[in-house]
Amino acid sequence: MSTVTISAADINKLRQATGAGMMDCRKALTETNGDFEAAIDWLRKQGQKVAAKRSDREAKEGVVIAATTPDNKTGFIVCVSCETDFVSKNADFVAFVKSIADTAVANNIQNLDDLNNADIKGAKVSDLINDKLAAIGEKIGITRYERVEAPYVASYIHGANRIGVLVGLNKTATEVGKDVAMQIAALNPVAVDAASVPADVITREKAIIVDVMKQDPKMAGKTDDMLAKIAEGKMGAFFKEQTLTAQAFVKESSKSVADYLKESGDIKVTEFKRVALG
Repeated sequence: MSTVTISAADINKLRQATGAGMMDCRKALTETNGDFEAAIDWLRKQGQKVAAKRSDREAKEGVVIAATTPDNKTGFIVCVSCETDFVSKNADFVAFVKSIADTAVANNIQNLDDLNNADIKGAKVSDLINDKLAAIGEKIGITRYERVEAPYVASYIHGANRIGVLVGLNKTATEVGKDVAMQIAALNPVAVDAASVPADVITREKAIIVDVMKQDPKMAGKTDDMLAKIAEGKMGAFFKEQTLTAQAFVKESSKSVADYLKESGDIKVTEFKRVALG
């Protein structure tokens, strides 16, 4: 039995991330000693349809800006979080975040540390954030910073600065870049294709599939090796749903994104970044 105290805030956080019921979330956190990621897996292993928490759920409120250099060869996403939507919807706060993004673009900022130390009209970005924190009375900060380089980079902002997407392509293709960015914003793929899915994600998914099968009476008597082979086969469904090029194209579901890219001139997606509040 867990000795960790499970708070109402913990339960609510898990409910928001997964959509599972309150009692199920409490049970999941209790069974996993309060480990948030493990609790999500526990719920999934119980056969519940829950949303897998990813890194793009770090900030609940804030502003996300995605922008590119004038030549569209480098793109940047800046996410500045805050505590309430009252602040995130304030025009002055949005303009403040945009000024940070503009600085990233103008100076080709490489990483978050460099961005915090960058200069805006004689003041460091980190100092300006502290000043804004004092003025607003809410905790704010740059919680995500992403950068993409490619022969062509498309940027897209969705939902009143709640989702920002960058897509790197192997050639200039304005409309294709916009279409693919909208696809990524809507369906949140984990990788470009099956080959680029991180090994730890694959391992995690296979483990969940195996654990679910072990609870199925029809699978009784099958060895771990047999279950592992079956899980390998079932990963095809995961790749189809969770990788960009295998997904059904949102504008024309009869074809995949890979089909659309090929028809559009054999365009390749080199990488993408998606940052969302949630």
